Amino acid sequence: MAPDDPLPPAGGQLAHTAWPDVPGGALVLVPIGSTEQHGPHLPLDTDTVIAGAVARAAADTLASWPGVPPLVAPALAYGASGEHAGFPGTVSIGHEALDAVLVELARSLALWAGRVVFVTGHGGNLPTLERAVAHLREEGHDVAWAGCEVPGADAHAGRTETSVMLHLARESVRLDAAVAGDTRPLASLMPQLMARGVRALSPSGVLGDPTGATAEEGRRILDTMVSAVVRRIAAGAALCASSAAPSGLVAPARRSRVCHSPAPPAGDAVDAGKADAGTQGPRR
Repeated sequence: MAPDDPLPPAGGQLAHTAWPDVPGGALVLVPIGSTEQHGPHLPLDTDTVIAGAVARAAADTLASWPGVPPLVAPALAYGASGEHAGFPGTVSIGHEALDAVLVELARSLALWAGRVVFVTGHGGNLPTLERAVAHLREEGHDVAWAGCEVPGADAHAGRTETSVMLHLARESVRLDAAVAGDTRPLASLMPQLMARGVRALSPSGVLGDPTGATAEEGRRILDTMVSAVVRRIAAGAALCASSAAPSGLVAPARRSRVCHSPAPPAGDAVDAGKADAGTQGPRR
């Protein structure tokens, strides 16, 4: 990727770290994306690219705070994308499989990490994330989730995501193929989306209008997403802190302590800046 305004090198990439260099009790951010259609002009990995960029930039911000430096795990590129099944290229593992993967990832990370935060770029993953995180907290794990949030975004593959991808991966955006799709508010679209999927509403797969998208707008949107994730993580860390914990962002894991991150404001948790956070697709 060649961002228009490159992100600073992200320290703490788990995949590039030798095991003796992994700090005990680290906060680990796990980007969760999807492989699904994003109209004729955006790549299938759009949600994964955005989730990874948000997680890395959030980790860079948090690395300057006191405490153990955060790590960013490799992104999970498959999610629950049943609503996009009518388009070639979409690969969905469904809600049940995603739930199992999230739970096992967190259980494994908890053997050495202090806290796990899933950063999702696909709104269709949210119902499963909520369920998996609730399950993990009942087991005593310090785990939370954060969405890539931006107010006033369009639903899917419109101006919001197109702008962000122009900033992050301009070479993968085909603006000459961009078309407007169904631009109705998500609240109006949701009943049909749940019942019939995206293709029934938009043959192009676009729910919004990419017209006017720019890399500069994408940079501002990405900054907003990162700030929201950092605030959510910081608020959760404050709630989890104990008087015996050392000073810093994240307290060491305690099996008996269940930490609760505050819920995001209504309407803010969106699909990589989109408004389809509640779109689940068919369960399987």
